[in-house]
Amino acid sequence: MADERATVAAVFREEHGRLLAALARRFGDLDLAEEAASDAVEAALAHWPAHGVPPNPGAWLMTTARRKAVDRLRRDQTRTARLARLRVEAERAEPPAPEGGLPDDRLQLFFTCAHPALAEQDRGALTLRCLAGLTTPEVARAYLVPVETMAKRITRAKRKIRDARIPFRVPDADELPARLPGVLQVLYSIFTEGYAASSGPHLQRLDLAEEAIRLITVLARLLPDREVIGLRALMLLVHARRAARTTPDGVPVLLEHQDRGTWDRTMIEEGLALLPQALAGPPGRYGVQAAIAALHDEAADITTTDWPQVVALYDVLHVLVPSPVIAMNRAAAIAMRDGPAAGLTLLDDLADDPRLRHHHPYLAARADLLARLGRTPEAIAAYRLALDHAATEPDRALFRARLDSLED
Repeated sequence: MADERATVAAVFREEHGRLLAALARRFGDLDLAEEAASDAVEAALAHWPAHGVPPNPGAWLMTTARRKAVDRLRRDQTRTARLARLRVEAERAEPPAPEGGLPDDRLQLFFTCAHPALAEQDRGALTLRCLAGLTTPEVARAYLVPVETMAKRITRAKRKIRDARIPFRVPDADELPARLPGVLQVLYSIFTEGYAASSGPHLQRLDLAEEAIRLITVLARLLPDREVIGLRALMLLVHARRAARTTPDGVPVLLEHQDRGTWDRTMIEEGLALLPQALAGPPGRYGVQAAIAALHDEAADITTTDWPQVVALYDVLHVLVPSPVIAMNRAAAIAMRDGPAAGLTLLDDLADDPRLRHHHPYLAARADLLARLGRTPEAIAAYRLALDHAATEPDRALFRARLDSLED
């Protein structure tokens, strides 16, 4: 029985996005799709132990889920009538199928979950719920909010899709350039939270980062746009360092002190292989960031990193994404190329930006450069400020250790 349950769980995890997307497209209702998918899993748990796992378990789940959805509609005539109206409207509005058939239903669900009509904080939650197959409690843990809060957030997003009649479809070719960045931003935000948690007891949320990689891998197969490829390359090249980024006690280890022998070379090679495609044509934000990550991954140590090239790439990135965080990272790279004084001047130029005033990575970067310049009292004050604004215990532990070393 345990083996069958494990098989059902494995199949459902692999097929969940495809199953839910196909049901949502067919019936136009995410709640009904989730209910039918859950019914199908229950049926599998009852049927497979007695009759064996079918040769094509994914197809079995899909067929069963469709039947379960129809059964639910027969029991709920109000919902049936409403869905029938929505289906007719959707078919009228739906463009003709492209030659070779419709794209994978999951691609349509990617764009539905990341629709600009949804609140920004709801998009990532809905993507994790619908495409990654996480339960509502798991999504709540990912965002470090109560389960009730996350349940309301997901319900609100589903209601918005239903009430605004957001179609389950891939945008037309002329809409795609405007809509794809929103999908990528959702996946990037999920990965970023996994790479460096915004709060909580751990620096990394490996489960969240790995879900983001799994989703971008699916998206890259369905839509091999070069920025999609670039984001996948970036995730792989950064996640490859995961084992070296903390001590056994969970304290962050900065790039210059990481044991590069523990980096995942297979993952790095996979990321590097994607770069030519990601960088073909005009530069994109994710391809450029992937190229920066590649320079770090290819270097033997911090001193042999090609810092002039890193700075040149940050120059390009800052034009593409003129954000204070990119400016901060560029200043840190210039400090490595030209010395800490040059970097500190640039960081000080950003001091009045309200978005950085309480941003602990910025405060810590200033503290580090002040310490390198021998301006110890100022460095101590900057690290204390960073400690005050750090949101995770690992960052606080790192800043306390830095303060201890400066105050000895």
